[in-house]
Amino acid sequence: MSIPLTHRKVAVVGAGAGGLVAARELRREGHTVVVFERDSKPGGTWVYTPQTEPDPIGLDPTRAIIHSSLYASLRTNLPREVMGFRNYPFVETGRIDRDPRRFPGHREVLEYLNGFMDEFGIGEVVRYESEVCHVALGDEGKWMVKWRKRGKGEEEAGEVYDAVVVCNGHYSEPRIAQIPGIDAWPGKQIHSHNYRVPDPYRDQVVVLIGSSASAVDISRDIATVAKEVRIAARSHTDGTFRKLPGFKNLYLHSMIKSVCEDGTVIFHDGAAVRADIILHCTGYKYHFPFLETNGIVTVDNNRVGPLYKHIFPPLLAPSLSFVGLPWKVVPFPQFEYQSKWIAAVLSGRVSLPSPKEMMKDVEAFYSSLEASGMPKRYTHSMGEYQFEYNDWIAAECGCPPSEEWRKQMYMATAKNRIPRPETYRDEWDDYHLISQAYQDFKQYLAKSKSVSS
Repeated sequence: MSIPLTHRKVAVVGAGAGGLVAARELRREGHTVVVFERDSKPGGTWVYTPQTEPDPIGLDPTRAIIHSSLYASLRTNLPREVMGFRNYPFVETGRIDRDPRRFPGHREVLEYLNGFMDEFGIGEVVRYESEVCHVALGDEGKWMVKWRKRGKGEEEAGEVYDAVVVCNGHYSEPRIAQIPGIDAWPGKQIHSHNYRVPDPYRDQVVVLIGSSASAVDISRDIATVAKEVRIAARSHTDGTFRKLPGFKNLYLHSMIKSVCEDGTVIFHDGAAVRADIILHCTGYKYHFPFLETNGIVTVDNNRVGPLYKHIFPPLLAPSLSFVGLPWKVVPFPQFEYQSKWIAAVLSGRVSLPSPKEMMKDVEAFYSSLEASGMPKRYTHSMGEYQFEYNDWIAAECGCPPSEEWRKQMYMATAKNRIPRPETYRDEWDDYHLISQAYQDFKQYLAKSKSVSS
C-alpha cells in the first residue's frame, strides 16, 4: 500500500546553485515552490561584478553588501566533470563563446547554471530583486516570509509558507584576522571578498593572510604587479620563512605576531617587513540576518546549530532546512543530495528520526569533534568525509550513491595540486577517470539537447 504524499508550499531563499537545485528537487517531489533572489539574475556567488563594498574589510553592518566574492582571474580548482549535477553534466559545449578548459573560469560556471535553470524550467518560479528581510515561525507551524523589492523603498510584502529552505550562501560576510596593534597600524586593510584585479597593488608590499585556494590564487595574481607579497599562513609552523618557487617576490611566513605604528608587520618566524596593505583571505561567517527562530538556531563561532546532518534543526524539522553549509566539498553534487532529502522528507516519502533522536545525534557529532581537537569553527568542514556523508543521504533517499570515478577524480586532483601548484589546472594524469566520466555522461547527454546549446 503506497503512502499518500504531502505537497507543500515551500519558500527557497536564494537562487544560487543551491537554491536552483533545491527548487528542481522540490518541484520533482510535487511541492509548490517560490525562489526569492535579491539580485536581478540567478547564480549567486557565481555572478561576477567589478563592484566592491564601500568598507573593504566588511565590518560596517550598514554597508551596501555585494554578494559575490569572485575575482576576475578565478578559475575553478576542481575539474568540470566533478563539479556538475548528476544528470546535467558540466561538459565542454564546443561553442566559440564558451570556455573549453577543464578547469574553466567563473563565467563558464555561471553559463552552466543558467543552462541548468533553463533545462528544468526553474526560472518560472524565481522572484528576482526580491530580498527576504524576515522569516519567522507563525501560527500552526507555518512560516511567515517577508520580502521587499529592491529599489522600491522599505515597503514589505509577506506570504505564508509550509516550509522554508535557506540557500543564501556563505561567502558575503567576511571573517577578519585578529592582529595585535592593528588599530595603530597606518596601512590599508582589505578582505578577499573585495578583491577583483591586481592593478591596485602595483609596486606595493602586500601581506596576505591565509592558505586557502583563493589565497593561493590571489597571492599569485598580485605577485605579477606587486613589489612583494608576503603570505602569512597558520599551516606554516616550522619557524622559518622562504621564497616560493616561480616568483622573485613571493614569500611564505608563519602567522603575524603583531603590527606597529611605523607600518611594520612582524611574523612569528622572526621576520619583519614594512607593508602597505594587509589582505585578509580568512574566510567567511555564516549569516542569516533575516531568520528568526527565537534562539532555536544560532551561529556560535561559525557553528550553525543545532542541525541534524548540517541540514535540519531538530526542533523545527522538517519545515526549516539549510542547503550548502558544509565547506571543503564538491558543492553542486552535495547541494543536489541535500535537496533530494529535504524534498522527500517534506512530502512524507522519507521520515526523519524523532527530534530527541536527532538532537542526540547532533550532540554525539559535536562530542566527536571536540574529542578530536577540532575547533568549533570547523564544524561544517568536511574534506574527504563528504562522500560518506553524500552516500548516507543517498541511501536515505533511495537514490544512487556518488560515482566512484567522481570520488577518485576529486582525490586525484588534490594529489596533483601538490607537485603542480601553479599548473595543476592545465596538466593532469587522470585520463582514465575522464573516460569513465564521459561514458557515464552518455546516458544523460542523450536526454538533454540543451546541454550543448
